[in-house]
Amino acid sequence: MQASDRSALNRTVPARRDHQGETRGGGTVGTSPLRPDGVLKVRGEFAYSSDLWADGMLWGATVRSPHPHARIVRVDITAALKLAGVSAVLTHEDVPGRNRYGLEHADQPVLAEDVVRYQGEPIAVVAADHPETARRAAALVEVAYEVLTPVTDAEAAFTAPALHEGGNVLRHVPIRRGDESATAPVVVVGEYTVGMQDQAFLGPESGLAVPADDGGVDLYVATQWLHVDRAQVARSLGLPEEKVRITLGGVGGAFGAREDLSMQVHASMLALRTGKPVKMVYGREESFFGHVHRHPARLRYEHGATEDGRLVYVRARIVLDGGAYASSTTAVVANAATLGVGPYEVPNVHIDAYGMYTNNPPCGAMRGFGAVQACFAYESQMDRLAERIGVDPVEIRLRNAVREGSTMPTGQVIDSPAPVARLLTIVRDRPMPPPAADDPRERPGGVANTTRGEGVVRGVGYGVGVKNVGFSEGFDDYSTARVRLELIQGEPVATVHTAAAEVGQGLVTVQAQIARTELGVRQVTVVPADTSVGSAGSSSASRQTYVTGGAVRAACAAVRADVLASVPGGAGLHGGKVTTVDGEPLADLADVLTGPVEHTVEWRHRPTKPLDPVTGQGDAHVQYAFAAHRAVVDVDTELGLVRVVELACAQDVGKALNPQAVEGQIHGGSAQGLGLAVMEEIQVVDGQVRNPSFTDYLIPTILDMPPMAVDILELADPAAPYGLRGVGEPPTISATPAIIAAIRAATGVALTHAPVRPDHIVTMSDDQ
Repeated sequence: MQASDRSALNRTVPARRDHQGETRGGGTVGTSPLRPDGVLKVRGEFAYSSDLWADGMLWGATVRSPHPHARIVRVDITAALKLAGVSAVLTHEDVPGRNRYGLEHADQPVLAEDVVRYQGEPIAVVAADHPETARRAAALVEVAYEVLTPVTDAEAAFTAPALHEGGNVLRHVPIRRGDESATAPVVVVGEYTVGMQDQAFLGPESGLAVPADDGGVDLYVATQWLHVDRAQVARSLGLPEEKVRITLGGVGGAFGAREDLSMQVHASMLALRTGKPVKMVYGREESFFGHVHRHPARLRYEHGATEDGRLVYVRARIVLDGGAYASSTTAVVANAATLGVGPYEVPNVHIDAYGMYTNNPPCGAMRGFGAVQACFAYESQMDRLAERIGVDPVEIRLRNAVREGSTMPTGQVIDSPAPVARLLTIVRDRPMPPPAADDPRERPGGVANTTRGEGVVRGVGYGVGVKNVGFSEGFDDYSTARVRLELIQGEPVATVHTAAAEVGQGLVTVQAQIARTELGVRQVTVVPADTSVGSAGSSSASRQTYVTGGAVRAACAAVRADVLASVPGGAGLHGGKVTTVDGEPLADLADVLTGPVEHTVEWRHRPTKPLDPVTGQGDAHVQYAFAAHRAVVDVDTELGLVRVVELACAQDVGKALNPQAVEGQIHGGSAQGLGLAVMEEIQVVDGQVRNPSFTDYLIPTILDMPPMAVDILELADPAAPYGLRGVGEPPTISATPAIIAAIRAATGVALTHAPVRPDHIVTMSDDQ
């Protein structure tokens, strides 16, 4: 049977719930049970990390550099220490352990020593008995600077003075496949830029550090990766890891920005120095300086094709601005390179991708992780190629779409369904939305009533993208799950404990669904994530349902095997019963459980391989995921205003463990793609952030999001648990180019920058 013939399920509505909030099916895999945090969040009753409290706690504040590049001449904390209520003021001299941390490279100081490399870099931290006192004390810390010329252009960084030992090229990833000198009769060349996007989570960085009797610290914090946080915090505190205990606080969104440390070491240092709990909560402006952002990019692409539009070669140069410190730039560059031609068959590929140090704000993980920038460029190129050939934008993609068995530019063969053509066909064939009604809310500019209908043109555009799932390039990617089955008040109860961070994606719910499915029980308790159990890795790379889901499933299987071993003929657990292979009940599970049964399992997906450093060849990724969008927009060509009328998305998820959560991920990812397409950009001028607020940094609201038609395909990946495929990132990747393509179709303007601003449309229209 061919992959295209495998059964698929198109879901266009959420799973139905009964009045108790549980779907019919008891909250097992494939249903959509009520999320335990959902009602609390809607009511404003959910406890986020910023709500943490301890008796007698102090408040922390941070002193930050106003300059993007400067030498620190002197730091005077005298005035701050004299302020009533202040308990401690700490500088780099007070860091107990290593004054360096970092995800990929330990290159970032906990507190700056002799030089600052970006605006907002921490220099000192303060603890006081009131948050306002802490802020006042921070303002009293006197720092004298010798201002240096910042390196703010990633291209210029190639030849600029080195900001770090070893130079400004953080990583270069080449991809070489086929004939480097290949030629083609049809050639399109384009240069594209992508702005700096913020993750814009609504819950700012926050946490509480509590000194412990053993000389260690208990840290409660909103994060994405508890064990990597612990390792970095312990090294900087000069403590063994077992003396740093981290518990996940309530997370108000993440999207990659919580992979790096923010206030973790600072609060812990202050707690250990003062002997009191210390709470730190960033304000919105400080949050813009307290976490990494999406890498701005400059991309030059050349596509060569036959006269009927078959791709012959792709050549590309991708330069990502990593900012002042490494964060996860090395991995982001690899994604941009390995996914740099998109979901298309190309026999000849020559790509050079670079990650550069500059004095701009540090950049790192954000939903889509390098694939977003590349997708905007290669999809823009596919539209240009379609126009040059004289075919429909969907047709040019269909002629070149990868499928199961296709070879990627790294030489890796796609060994699971890759329904790119089908996804494109689904969104293309959906009915078009009706013409805009005579209602200001349905016009560009909305209720501001700036557009009366004159000069409004409708456009349609398409985008399709590819994303790797899980950590790549030989990384030891695993998760740990502890599952316990026991009788509590006469009823079998399963307890699931992992360190996987619930960041809003619904992971707690999915873990419970898996336990119910595998153990046949109704009652499941998911223990709060902490470091008392083994690592679950990061809640990133669309990996947690795959890897932690796999770990929970494996631990449940070990528990189930123990239970079944005590019942002759027992083959399964269903509905609180031990059953035969045919599902016939043999005994009540409650009667079989004579005591608790517990197993802890480390689960790994199949291994990946490092990229060849010269050719970029290698089976670097564990899984590929695909999504396609069709965007319909209305554009006021005189004012440059855009309204996204509709987004249609089709995505293959392998298996929808929780259909409603999957649909929510597609909606949310598409919203962030819409933001990058038409409004979201951190404005950085000479290394200075000009819009660190939600007044000036705009994100989509409910009025900006159009109706979404979503088709979910379930084409199983045989190597994955339940056949599932990572969901969270693909819709972010293809939404942006689809929307910008629709604006191009409406205006005829060759838009080459994301996001599109009104002046891009109006000025370029005038130029043409």
